[in-house]
Amino acid sequence: MKCQELVELVTEYFEGALSDHDREQLEAHLADCADCTHYVAQMRETIELVSTQMADSVDATTVDHLLATFRSLTTGG
Repeated sequence: MKCQELVELVTEYFEGALSDHDREQLEAHLADCADCTHYVAQMRETIELVSTQMADSVDATTVDHLLATFRSLTTGG
């Protein structure tokens, strides 16, 4: 797996939506790539910070819309 492929799959990775094969490939890449490991750690921290801030202030419909928009941006759809 190349770094760009990891970036394209990171949302599904965090959501637990990757196939076993893709998850294994992504995790194998992380084991060998310090830059991607750092990127995933930053994304995880950002998600945690944003979710704690948004939990009480944004309704579920808005969260669903934001997630769908982000997914379409990362998948090119």
